[in-house]
Amino acid sequence: MRAILHVCTTCRAEAAAGDDPRPGALLHDALAGAALPDGVELRPVECLSACSQGCSVALSAPGKWTYVYGRLTPENATDILTGAAAYAATADGLVPWRERPVIFRKQSLARIPPQE
Repeated sequence: MRAILHVCTTCRAEAAAGDDPRPGALLHDALAGAALPDGVELRPVECLSACSQGCSVALSAPGKWTYVYGRLTPENATDILTGAAAYAATADGLVPWRERPVIFRKQSLARIPPQE
């Protein structure tokens, strides 16, 4: 089962309120230009409803916990992909705290239980 890395392409950073392309689209482009980890699929989405938190992503997979992370930038692409790989390797989506990239430890916005 593949983990889905959802990237909000409509996210804006506060300082970039009128910029086009939006920072969320730039984050998606940075991730799309990198080698995706095994078991991870990248999907653009138009809104994750984390607008006040800058650029945001979500990690989900059937039967796993879903996580939403915010305050991200294209410069975080490597750490996001490292975190996505760790998430994909778990059975339940719960990556041990110390094995998560620092941005995932500090910038988690939500943890959503798996659907049964």
